[in-house]
Amino acid sequence: MPVSTARAVGGRVKTARQVRKMTQRDLSAVSGVSFSMVRAIERGGRMPSDAVVEALAAALGVDPMRLLQDPGRAAARIHESLGAVSDVIASFDCPDDGATRPLDQLHQDVDELANWRLGAQYLRIVRSAPQLLEELARALDCSTSEEKRAQAAALLASAYRSADAVAYKHGAKDLSARLVELMRWAAERADDDLQRAAAAYVRTETFFSAGAHRAGLRALERAIDASPAPDGNNATAARGALHMRAAVIAGRDGNAAAAGQHMAEATTLADRIPEGVYLGTAFGPSSVRVHAVSVAVSLGNEHLQDALDIGMTWKPPAKGRDALPAERRSGFYIELARAQLWSGRRDAAYESLKVARRIAPQATREHPWVREDIATLRRLRRADNEDLSAFAAWCGSIG
Repeated sequence: MPVSTARAVGGRVKTARQVRKMTQRDLSAVSGVSFSMVRAIERGGRMPSDAVVEALAAALGVDPMRLLQDPGRAAARIHESLGAVSDVIASFDCPDDGATRPLDQLHQDVDELANWRLGAQYLRIVRSAPQLLEELARALDCSTSEEKRAQAAALLASAYRSADAVAYKHGAKDLSARLVELMRWAAERADDDLQRAAAAYVRTETFFSAGAHRAGLRALERAIDASPAPDGNNATAARGALHMRAAVIAGRDGNAAAAGQHMAEATTLADRIPEGVYLGTAFGPSSVRVHAVSVAVSLGNEHLQDALDIGMTWKPPAKGRDALPAERRSGFYIELARAQLWSGRRDAAYESLKVARRIAPQATREHPWVREDIATLRRLRRADNEDLSAFAAWCGSIG
C-alpha cells in the first residue's frame, strides 16, 4: 500500500479524533486498538486492516468509508462477504451444530445490525451477518417452547432484513430476493402481524427490481388490508409505512391518484405518532416528507415542482425529536438531486449529491441514480471538470 495512502488515512483518523476532542489514548481505549497502533496510523506509518478501520470508525462514530476514502476496497470486501451470507442461508432450515447464546444476547447483536442498516454501514453488517445468521438459525431450530421459537424467528427476520439491505444496495438481486423470502418465512414463524407487515414492506424491493410496479402496489394494498388496526405506535407505524411505500410504487407506475391516496393515508397516520424507528422502519412526519419527494420524482413532469418546493423549505433533520437515520437522509438528497437535474438546476443537483455522499457514503456510492445523474452532469457540463470527474470515478460512473 503506498505511503501516501497510509498518510491520508492517518490524517483522516487524526482529524476525526480531534473533532471529537479525544486523545490518542482515548481512541485506543474506546476502539480496543493499541495505543502504539493508533499513533503509528496517525503518523502514516501503518496502513490499518479492515478490522482496525472498522474499530476506529465505531469509536469515532463515523462511517469506515470516511476514513478509507477507498470505495473499491470496501466494495470488494462487501461482495466477498456476501458470498458467505449466501453459503449460510443455503442451510437455513438445517444449521450446523455449535454454540448458541441466550436470546437476550442475540437480541443485542440483531439490534446493532439494524442500527448499522439504518446508518448505511453496510461493510459492518456484512462482516457480522454470516455468523449471526447461522447462530440465529440454530436458536430457532433448538427452541424448546413456542414463545422462544417465536422470539428467535422474529430476531432472524430482522437479521435477514439487515443482510438483504446490503445485497439489494450492492446489486446482488438474486440473493436479495432470497433473503426477502426468508424474512417472510421467519415472520410467519414469529406468528406476529407486525413482523408480517415489516416483511411486506421489504418485499417491495423485489417489485422495484423487476419493474413490476403494478403487482407491487397490489401486494402492498393486500398487506395494508391484513395489517393490524392502527392502535398504538407500532401498529400505526406498520400500516403508515406500508401506505408510504405504496405511494412510491404507485408513483413509479404513473398512478397519480393511487399515489396521492396512499400519501394522504400515510400523512394522517404519521401525524399521530412521533418520528422514530418502529420494528426496523423509520416512520413519522419527517419520513413521510422524504417520501413525498420520492413520489413527486417518480411521477415526474409537473410534479417535480412539489419536490423542489420541499427541498427549498425543509431539510431532513439529523438531530432532535424528528431526526432521521442516515440512510433515509441521504436518500432524500439523491431524490432531490434528480428533481433538480430534470428541472435544469445542474449545480443544485450536484450539491445535493455531495450532501448525500457526506451523510452516507456507502449508500450513495451504490445508488444507481447517483451514477446515472453524475454521468448526465458530466455530459452537460465540461467532462474534464476535475471535481465532477473525481466524484464520477468514486461512484463508478466512469472507470
